[in-house]
Amino acid sequence: MTVHKTTLVNVLGVVYVHRKTSDGGDIYLTRHAEQFQEHLEIENWYEKKWFNTHKLRLKGTGSVFRVSTKATGGRSLDLVVKNCRVGEDVPLDTHTLQEFCDAEFNSPWEEFSLVTEMEEGSYGPKDLKIRTQHPLAIYVPPERMQVWQSGRSRAKINRIRAKHPGIDLDILKQYKLIYQWIEGHNLPEVFEHISVERDERLHHLERLDRVVMADLSKKGYLVADTKPEHIIIGEHDAKRINDLGRARSADAVKDQIYFLYHLVNMGRYSVVDYELLLRTPEHEGQVKDSKRHSYLDFQRDRFTPTPLPDYLVNMEIFGVPYIYGHAESTGGRLWVVGNNARLYDYFLPERWRKTPSIRLSDTKEVFYTVTKDNIHLVWETSRVGEMPDDDEEQLFPGVRQRGINSPFEEFALAHALTQLGIPCAYVRAIYMTGSTKIEKSSDRRKYASHQDVLDPEGNPVLREEHNYITIRGYYNGPDHWVARQTGQLHVPVDLVKAVDKGLISESASRDLLKTVKQHLRGAGYDGSLLKPDDLLLSVSGSGEIVMDAQGKPLVVICNFEHLWKLSSTPVGL
Repeated sequence: MTVHKTTLVNVLGVVYVHRKTSDGGDIYLTRHAEQFQEHLEIENWYEKKWFNTHKLRLKGTGSVFRVSTKATGGRSLDLVVKNCRVGEDVPLDTHTLQEFCDAEFNSPWEEFSLVTEMEEGSYGPKDLKIRTQHPLAIYVPPERMQVWQSGRSRAKINRIRAKHPGIDLDILKQYKLIYQWIEGHNLPEVFEHISVERDERLHHLERLDRVVMADLSKKGYLVADTKPEHIIIGEHDAKRINDLGRARSADAVKDQIYFLYHLVNMGRYSVVDYELLLRTPEHEGQVKDSKRHSYLDFQRDRFTPTPLPDYLVNMEIFGVPYIYGHAESTGGRLWVVGNNARLYDYFLPERWRKTPSIRLSDTKEVFYTVTKDNIHLVWETSRVGEMPDDDEEQLFPGVRQRGINSPFEEFALAHALTQLGIPCAYVRAIYMTGSTKIEKSSDRRKYASHQDVLDPEGNPVLREEHNYITIRGYYNGPDHWVARQTGQLHVPVDLVKAVDKGLISESASRDLLKTVKQHLRGAGYDGSLLKPDDLLLSVSGSGEIVMDAQGKPLVVICNFEHLWKLSSTPVGL
C-alpha cells in the first residue's frame, strides 16, 4: 500500500482523513472508508483505462457511475462515483419546481454532512431509521476546469462573481463523491418482476414514494427531486419478491405487492442520491436556533482557550490571537479571531458565500448576510494592494502615502481599540481565497512589509496572488448582551443613513464624527480619514438610538482601512 502523509480535517461536523493522491489531487476519507483505504487508492479505481473499461453509467440526469475497484487483499469493492453538480442549474419537473423553486445542488461537504446526520438519525422518532449509502470519500482532481467544461451555469457563475468578488473561480474545481454500492434494486426495477399494467405500476410507485418521503419528513428531511429510482430494496428482499411471482397468478401478484408495501412500511429500504437533500423547515429551524445560541456563547467566550483538533492551529498576528486552518472546499485559508476552536466551522465559506446578501455600500464590496447557521455577518473584499483613487486623495490628502491597511492590520487596530474602550464592530474572521486573483496589485508595500509574517506552513499570511475577505459581526449589540437576549436585537445604522432616516441631524452627525476622531487621537491613533459611513449608531427595537454610559449616542467604528497608530510608523510602511 502506498504511504501518504495524512492529516485529519473536520468540515461541517464530518471528520476526514485527508491525503494527497498519486496524481497530485486530494482525497478526503470518511470513517466508513477506514477498512477500504487501499481500494480507494486512485490507481485502484480511477486509473484511466481501468475506469473507462469497468464503469457502468447509472440512470439519471447526472454523471453517476458504478465501478468496481481492482482486487486488493483478495477482494474488489463496488463504488458509486458521481460528479458533484454544485453551481449547475437544477433540472426540476413542474411540480417540484413549484415546491422547491430555490433548490440548489449541495456542495460535496454539505451533502456528506447531511447524509452523515441522516445516518445518525438523532432528529425525529428514535425507532425510525433511514438507511443510506455509506459516504466513503471526496476526491478532488488536481486540474481546474474551464467554465465550458464544468457544465455550470454562466449566469449562476456571474451571479456568484457579482455577489462574492474574488471567490467565483473556486467553483471550477471538480469534486467526485464516492459512495459504497448497495446490493439491491430500485423500485422500478422491482416492478419489472411484478405483472401489473403500466397505470397500476405508476400508481403503486407514487404511493410507495409518498410513504418513503413521509418517513424522511418525520426524520426531518426533504428531497427536492423525489423519484422511485432513489428507493432501493435490498438484494435478499428483492429476490423474495421475484420468488413470490413465480406462480404467475393474480394471488401471486397480490402477494408480491403486499410484501413490497410491508418492506417499505417496516423501513426495509435505502434512500440514495442526496445532491438535493435538505432539512425540513422545522428541523432546519431547530438546527439554526441551536447553532446560533451556541455561536453566541462561543463568541462571548472567544478568547477562552478550548482543546484544539489536529487540523487547526493557534497563531498570533500583530497581537491578535487566531484559530488558523484550511478551507478545504475552496483551497483557501481561514483565520478566526480568538482561541475558541468551536467557532471555526461557522466561518467556512460554504456557510456564508452563497446565502442571500444585501450590499451595504455604493463604493465598496461590503455585504450583509445571514449565514446558513442563522448568524448575521458583514463581509467585505479587502482593498489591500490597491492604490487609493484620485477622489480619495483629493478628499483626504496623504491617503496614498499611507496606503490601505491589510486585513491583519485592520483586525489588530480593531482589537487594540476595543481593549482601550473605543467601540468597534466585532472582527470575526479573515478568509483568503483559494483561487488566484485576476487583477495585478498596484501597491505592493503591504506584501513587502508582511513577508516575514508566516502561517504554520511557512507561507506569508499576506499573499499578492490571492484576494482576502474580512468578516465582521453585524453590530446588533455587545456580545455579552446579545448572548442573553431572546427578543429584538439592536440594528446598526451608519451616520449617513441615520441622517437620511431623520434619526439625527447633519450637524449632529458631524459632531459625532469629530468626537470619535478626538477620542482616537487621545488614545494615540489617527482617525482623520474616517468618513460618516465608517461609523455606526445602534437603534433599539423601539426605534430609539442606543446611548453609551455617558448618555450620549453609542458610536461604533466599522471601517479600519485608513486608521493608524500615532506613536509608531504604521505597519507596512
